[in-house]
Amino acid sequence: MADRIPLVDYLVLSDDPRLVAHECEQCAARFFDRRNACASCGATAFREVNVPREGTLRTFTIVSTAGPGVPVPFVAAVVDCDGITARGILVNVEPDPRQVRPGMRVRLATVSLGADEAGVEAVGYGFEPA
Repeated sequence: MADRIPLVDYLVLSDDPRLVAHECEQCAARFFDRRNACASCGATAFREVNVPREGTLRTFTIVSTAGPGVPVPFVAAVVDCDGITARGILVNVEPDPRQVRPGMRVRLATVSLGADEAGVEAVGYGFEPA
């Protein structure tokens, strides 16, 4: 099997892929990217926590114009994963407002973004209907 690398540091590729967040040890605020200080309370100590794989679609937009090489249309989504907001694409659903609705349950899905000449695959994430 070819090597796989995640597009973002907070995507963990394994038999059970997941997102990880940095949780403030003082106030429990969660952030995906590394922080020097908490944006909520200013504390500087964090621990890694697994983000629930399932969540609720809060809002979305159907993107019809994108940069060169990006297939459109697609659904850009904002998902509440037990109190942490994750942004990603919605996959395995038609980009049609009759198929997508706020409040629908979704789950984490990995998405292949292609491979380089050495066969190393870049992997991103999105969400799909649960």
